[in-house]
Amino acid sequence: MQPPVLAALIVLAVAPAAMAADPPAYVAHAVAQPSRPKQDVAADALRAPAATLAFAGVKPGMNVVELFPGGGYFTRMLSDVVGPGGHVLSVENAGWKSAVKADQEMLATLNPANVTLDVETFGQLKLAPGAADLFWITQNYHDLKIAEYGAVDLAQFNRQVFAALKPGGVYLILDHQANPGITTAEIAKLHRVEKATVIAEVTAAGFRLAGEGKFLARAGDDHTKPIFDLKGQTDQYALKFVKPKG
Repeated sequence: MQPPVLAALIVLAVAPAAMAADPPAYVAHAVAQPSRPKQDVAADALRAPAATLAFAGVKPGMNVVELFPGGGYFTRMLSDVVGPGGHVLSVENAGWKSAVKADQEMLATLNPANVTLDVETFGQLKLAPGAADLFWITQNYHDLKIAEYGAVDLAQFNRQVFAALKPGGVYLILDHQANPGITTAEIAKLHRVEKATVIAEVTAAGFRLAGEGKFLARAGDDHTKPIFDLKGQTDQYALKFVKPKG
């Protein structure tokens, strides 16, 4: 028999996992699709797709705008979740030729064919006002701050996202955490952005912060190394912003 104190510590250690809610059936179905590429499935342990999709609140019938699909790791699952009654508009950077090619190859394999690829100049958006239920950026908000890719006015960009969403629509941003005071040059080198900066910029556009997902938090990352050096083991945050209904 375990001593009472040790037994209590064991219960506390396993409680978060035991208490974690299962993802909706349509999310679990999308993640479990046998048509997903092997390299995507291999990345699941590092990217937590079920938790990400569930946190964002993706549901059947939604209209989703996805920025920088990068070959479609999440696109395939978003397509499966929203189903034939929904639609995914994937906006790719025209300057990332290999990503555009990978996106086009991915589109040819989708069933249902409910994804449209829009290749644009970096950071540019052409979106119908008030039509989207969800605007989705995973691991790429920091890129919008890198001048090498293109000059982006983030205040204007976030206002465009605000205008594109329906009242009550969600703006999801998942990115790599940075230390306070990170400079523009350091963002370009490390490919990180401080969570507090994202919150300040997005709420300035009129959004309300509705929640934070910590399912990709990793205490072992001290935020000083380029993300590529850590091979997926970065400390990441997920932020859910909502466009007010009133």
